[in-house]
Order: sequence, then structure tokens, then C-alpha cells
Amino acid sequence: MPFLGQDWRSPGWRWVKTEDGWKRFEPFSPALENKNNQLNDISHAVILTGDEDEDIYTTEDCEFAAKKRKKDHCRNNTNSQCFYRENWIYVHKESTRERHGYCTLGEAFNRLDFSSAIQDIRRFNYVVKLLQLIAKSQLTSLSGAAQKNYFNILDKIVRKVMEDQYNPRLIKDLLQDLSSTLCILIRGVGKSVLVGNINIWICRLETILLWQQQLKNLQMNKQVNNGLTLSDLPLHMLSNILHRLSDGWDIITLGQVTPTLYMLSEDRQLWKKLCQYHFAEKQFCRHLILSEKGHIDWKLMYFALQKCYPIKEQYGDTLHFCRHCSILFWKDYHLALLLKDGGHPCTASDPNTCLMPVSPQHFIDLFKF
Repeated sequence: MPFLGQDWRSPGWRWVKTEDGWKRFEPFSPALENKNNQLNDISHAVILTGDEDEDIYTTEDCEFAAKKRKKDHCRNNTNSQCFYRENWIYVHKESTRERHGYCTLGEAFNRLDFSSAIQDIRRFNYVVKLLQLIAKSQLTSLSGAAQKNYFNILDKIVRKVMEDQYNPRLIKDLLQDLSSTLCILIRGVGKSVLVGNINIWICRLETILLWQQQLKNLQMNKQVNNGLTLSDLPLHMLSNILHRLSDGWDIITLGQVTPTLYMLSEDRQLWKKLCQYHFAEKQFCRHLILSEKGHIDWKLMYFALQKCYPIKEQYGDTLHFCRHCSILFWKDYHLALLLKDGGHPCTASDPNTCLMPVSPQHFIDLFKF
């Protein structure tokens, strides 16, 4: 059986520049560090005052014990999230002389900063869609730590939706898919591989059902505003807003606000352009739906085609993948404009030519070996 350990050719420790010089970065609390130092002092005292017949521990053994205590502390403290918050990771799919092992979906999910991404309105829908795809097919492939991180992020998403009432329909679809997957896995507990105790999964399912009930009882707060409202805008501006929506359900929801918006949301040209944006002409011919007057009912065609073919996904911001460096990262557009920062340590002469946006499905496909 091969031994997998730290390789001397690894990138090494992370160092931080301080007033006293360069110090090694430790992602743990100072209180825990002081506790470990005290335990290390006790260990050294035992070593120095011990009998000659007792085994003498080396410095490497003490460091190993300190690391183990840190790991046990993080594992036992369920209230704290001891996960990385990195903006980029290296995606390696095979072992080399410099790197042992490969990057998994769970590792990438733990290390990339998804907790902060859900606070950004541009990345919120992207993260929710990724969680939904993982719930459908990749939940059992996550490690125990990745599963814990998954449900912690999901808890933050539900709390955010309950507070600011942003896009509850998207979260309802996510929880519905997740609950269906968990019901299937729990029923076939002997046939599928579930990491962790079955009672933990039952508790998670009960939590999901509670979240679904809370979202079902969610009441939208009526906003009181004495200034300009959506109804005060001219018809051509309202029509322009509807034409910029890429989801048919968003158009229907907006059409329920006022009678004027309902009239504009039933426009045939609006639904025709929406169908042409998401689907090809060959797909139209296979699913033609005519109205009573003999015209093509583009609205019904959109929802019929949506059941048969995937629609184009639109996100305000996504993860990016550098083909030159094989690095997956969040791109900060503010830093990119101000400091000309590409978001990761790229060695290419022109980094922008090597970048490609990563859809949620592409993110999962990156870790299929």
C-alpha cells in the first residue's frame, strides 16, 4: 500500500509579512495556538525530565502532535467553519513528481470561497445552480467535510432569502431536488454509499423540510415608496425591461404586478424572441403549437421546448478557468480594472486569452476522471 505524505517539492508554507519580519501563516485562532504552545512546552518538559530509559521524542513528533490537535479541534467544534477561503485553486487530475494525488470535487468545493460568493448578487444564482446540480447527481461523491460545508452554505442561502426575499423560487427548486435525492438515498441506504451516520442524514432531511415550510409561508413585504415606481415608467421602457429577461417564469411573475405589465408580458414578439434566444430552428419544427386563430403560440412553445431541451444559462459572474495554468478562480473585476490583477498567478504573456468562463455543469465535469 503506497504511503502518501508531504512532498519536499511541494509549494511550501504560506508566509505573511509583518513589522517583525516574515511569519508563517496559520489559519487557526490565536487561543488555539497558545494552547498548542503550552502543550508543546509540557511535552518538551516531559522529554527533558524523563528517565534515560524512556523513549525520546523528536521535534518532528511534537509538530505532528500539534497538527493533530488542531485537526481534532476543528473536527469537534461544529459551530466553527474551518474551511479555506481561497480565490483560486490548482486543478490537477493526475499524480506527478511535484504533486501527489488529484483535486476532487469536494476539495474544490471546500477551498473556493462560496460563502462570500452568495453575498454577491452577481454570483448568487450561479452558486445556487451549482448546489442544485450537486444535489441531483454528485451528493454521494462529496467527502464528509465537503457535505458539512455544503449544508452550511445552504443554511446561509436560506437565511439570506428569508431576510431580503431575493429569488425564493430558485431556492424552492433547489430544496425540492435535494429532498428528493435524500429520500432516495435514505431508502436505499444499503445500496448507496452515504458518508456519515444515517441519523445525520435523517436530521438533514428534516431540516430541509423545515426550510421548505418556511419558504412556503414567506410573505413578501410591501415596500412603501413615495418616489418614482415601476408603474410610472413609459410603455417602451417597461417593454425594454421585459425583453431583457431570459427566464420565462420571471416574465410571468413581473406580468402579475400591474395590468399594464400583464398586457406587455403577453406580447407574441416577446416570447418569439425568447424562444429564438434559447432554442434552434430545428427544435421549433418538432414542437409547433398553434393557437385557435392558427398562429404559433410562442409562449406555450417556450415551456414545451424547455421540458425537452436545456435553456441557455445567464449569470452575472462565474468562476473562470485558465487553460494555461489549469487554475480555477473567482475573478474580481474591480481589482482587474484598478490593479490589472488577473485573479490568479498566471505566467502567460496575455492571460486574458487563456481564460474561459465555467458554467455550473462544466465545474462538475472538471472533476470527472
